[in-house]
Amino acid sequence: MTRKIALLLLLCSLGISAQTRSGPKPARSLDDKVNQTLEGFAGKVFIYAKNLDTGREYALRADEHVRTASTIKLPIMAEVYRQIVAGKVAWDDELVLTKAKKVSGSGVLFEFSDNTKIDLRTAVNLMIVVSDNTATNLVLDRIGADSVNEFMDALGLSATRSMRKVFGGGDSRAGLEPQNKVFGLGRSSARDMVRLLEKLERGEVVSKAASAEMIAILKRQQYKDGIGRAVPDFISVASKSGALDRLRSDLGIIYTRRGRIAMAITIDDLRVVAYDEENPGLAMIWKLSQILQEGLGR
Repeated sequence: MTRKIALLLLLCSLGISAQTRSGPKPARSLDDKVNQTLEGFAGKVFIYAKNLDTGREYALRADEHVRTASTIKLPIMAEVYRQIVAGKVAWDDELVLTKAKKVSGSGVLFEFSDNTKIDLRTAVNLMIVVSDNTATNLVLDRIGADSVNEFMDALGLSATRSMRKVFGGGDSRAGLEPQNKVFGLGRSSARDMVRLLEKLERGEVVSKAASAEMIAILKRQQYKDGIGRAVPDFISVASKSGALDRLRSDLGIIYTRRGRIAMAITIDDLRVVAYDEENPGLAMIWKLSQILQEGLGR
């Protein structure tokens, strides 16, 4: 009898051991997945993401100051809307595109004839939809970089600063501070940018109507090689990207079936300078966006 009991216990032990070995492995945490994806990657990565429906979030160096590149154009647009409501500027204000005001880089206004006249609304749309650098400078000439920063302070976004126009000039007070010279066009943090997106989505920037208009413009943004890459037609994305030689940045809201996932991802100190969709920074932003959508989904 004793030998039978011992044999039975041995068989049970082997069964449990085999089941443990062959059974499903526990799911890795979101942090594990992100770290594994970044293993061996050459570049500094800054992330903040939040499911606006559930409150679930993820952060990696989310509060460190980063160079914004063209993502600073979102706070600039927000300040335009504030000044519209305050009566300081109007959508039909005339802006004159002189030869001296044209700058290179992204956008289309550089190709327009000298002394072409456009209105403020057109400039704001071009600034976001095709990230037009010349349009950005025309807008900053009208509203002032210091006003952008004052509005960001009012929204509680003190990490976010507009420093100057594209390729220089029109420096804000923050832009003249020696410690801010390294940031170029603008400075922010991943958390600040997602907080701004969340406020827009909740209708808390200027007004519900203004916030909705800004989200609609972000949805028309045409640079979709980062978080908006390969997104199915039934999922909309409201986003704004930015690029420098060794930096790629993207922020936006992805309207998934598992919640509205807001995220901001900046990758700096890239070793490769490549202005195409295969840039290592863009490829990594896309990979991380997929992981964040899955990990933060309801």
